[in-house]
Amino acid sequence: MLSWLIFAPMIGAALVAALPRGRVAAARWLGLLASLAALYLAARLFQMFDPAASAMQFVVRRPWVPLLGIQYAVGVDGISLLLVMLTAVIFPIALLSSWGSIEEKVKEFTVAMLLLETAALGTFLSLDLVLFYVFWEAVLVPMYFLIGIWGGPNRTYAANKFILYTMAASVLMLVAIIALYLVAAPPGARTFDLLRLQETAAPATLAPWLFAAFTLAFAVKVPVWPLHTWLPDAHVEAPTAGSVVLAAILLKMGTYGFLRFSLGL
Repeated sequence: MLSWLIFAPMIGAALVAALPRGRVAAARWLGLLASLAALYLAARLFQMFDPAASAMQFVVRRPWVPLLGIQYAVGVDGISLLLVMLTAVIFPIALLSSWGSIEEKVKEFTVAMLLLETAALGTFLSLDLVLFYVFWEAVLVPMYFLIGIWGGPNRTYAANKFILYTMAASVLMLVAIIALYLVAAPPGARTFDLLRLQETAAPATLAPWLFAAFTLAFAVKVPVWPLHTWLPDAHVEAPTAGSVVLAAILLKMGTYGFLRFSLGL
């Protein structure tokens, strides 16, 4: 179920992208239906979730790059469940809000919104550090174009500032992920699996630096002062739907990352 939930918006994005140009109404309705399909799956997940269990639920694990211990691993617990529900509720509302304000390149706008939803859902559900990083970075691309194409008069400046701040901080997290992979387990058992890494210990001299690298990346996304200066420009220049998603979903990703990774590890 989790894989269908994550990739339902992406499937919708592919269908919207295949529509002929000029089919504005069809693009809008198809995009809305794809986001509603994700909402239905999220509601089913919420219904089936066992709140009495402390372990990750509905875990899916598939080999991705077995040689390096990278997996497609997803799962849900009480923290991520609420954020998944929030994401699934917000995106249909955001898409509906754009019907009266987005008149140009409607198909491309809808595709960007649906890809953004898939990336956000994947971020909240990933249990492999590499998979998490891929989804975390994937969020930036559609959001960059949402601001840069459909934003206000200073949209180019705001979009560039947004992506430069967030990508620069993410590089530190990538370094920390690789370092954790190299030092937290013996060579034959190296893994990017979050649940296994939580049971191992990094060297005491290195652990504070790893914590700082993860936390700084998440602090920029929250954003925490004085790393917040990208946010006012992005909010002001983003289209309404993009601003809604930025405030409701993307800023929560930083706090989620702090709880799940900085403190969890």
